[in-house]
Amino acid sequence: MEVYYKDYLITDDKEKIDKQVVLDFLAQSYWANKRPTERILKSIDHSNGYGVYHQGKQIAYARVVTDGATVYYLCDVFVLKEYQGQGIGKKLIETITNLKEYEWMTGILGTKDAHGLYEQYGFERDQERFMRRMPQGRRES
Repeated sequence: MEVYYKDYLITDDKEKIDKQVVLDFLAQSYWANKRPTERILKSIDHSNGYGVYHQGKQIAYARVVTDGATVYYLCDVFVLKEYQGQGIGKKLIETITNLKEYEWMTGILGTKDAHGLYEQYGFERDQERFMRRMPQGRRES
């Protein structure tokens, strides 16, 4: 899949993913800053990854974890700071949520600060239904 938005290429080509860009951003994020490097690399390899590129440089990323039939989990979405505010993140989310492969699946995600963005693409807040179990290494005693 390749989609062009202005001067940007959005693609699911895993060969194009600049893993160092993803590692560097996630190391600074509130949601993945404690995630070990080897786990991040494994998550990239075992997910559907979507990169945004400007003149060959990766500037944004999102990944989708799915069973391929009923549900997908959208996560690790980011746009590098110097490219924010240009509609790139919106186009990335729009592209992913409009893919035929996810059309009949329930989409889930977690966010602390971007509810308004995701609501534009049909996501709804649902704090009463979903639960989460933190990984052993992140649970407090």
